Amino acid sequence: MTANSYVYIMLSDTGTMFTNVIKKYTKAPYNHASLSFDPELKEMYSFGRKNPKNPLYGGFVKEDIFTGTYSRYKGTTCVIYKLEVTEREIVKMKRVLDVFIRNGDKFLYNLLGVIGVSLKEPVEFSNSYFCSQFVAEVLNRSGIKLWDKLPALVTPEDFRKSDRLHLTYEGKLFEFEPIKRQLSE
Repeated sequence: MTANSYVYIMLSDTGTMFTNVIKKYTKAPYNHASLSFDPELKEMYSFGRKNPKNPLYGGFVKEDIFTGTYSRYKGTTCVIYKLEVTEREIVKMKRVLDVFIRNGDKFLYNLLGVIGVSLKEPVEFSNSYFCSQFVAEVLNRSGIKLWDKLPALVTPEDFRKSDRLHLTYEGKLFEFEPIKRQLSE
C-alpha cells in the first residue's frame, strides 16, 4: 500500500484594487489560485504579476511568499486545500509544470480569458493563461478532472466547490503556521 500523496491549491485575496474589482463582480472571497507540491508552500506556481509593483505585467510565475507579490500585501487572506493524488499523477504534473518553467518568458497573462469567464465563453490563446485556468490545465493534462468544463472557464470559486479538495487552512496567509515558522527561522 502506498502512502497518500497530495498537491496543494491555495486561493488568495491580496486586497489590491485589481482584486477588489474582481471580487465586486464575482462575489467570491478569493480570486487568485496557485499550485504547490509541498504543504509549506515553499514553491508555488501560478499566472499573475511578474513584478509585484505592476499589476499589468503578468505571466507564468514561481511565487515566493516572502519576496514576491504577497510580501507587499501582509493582510492577504487565503484558503489552502489539499488534493489527494497518485505518485504517477504528481510525476505527470511536474512534467507539465516543467514545460512552463523552461518556457516561462514565453507565457502571457490571459486577461481576455478572465473576461471570457464572466461571459461564460472560453477565450483561449496558446501560451496565455489566467491563474485558475493554469491550475486547472496542469491538473487536466495530468488526468485529473475535477469539473466538466474547460480549464478556460474554471474560476477560483470552482476549487472551493470541489468535493475532492480538503480544507487544510483558512485565514491570514502570514498566520499560517508553516509560514510563521519560516519567518522566524
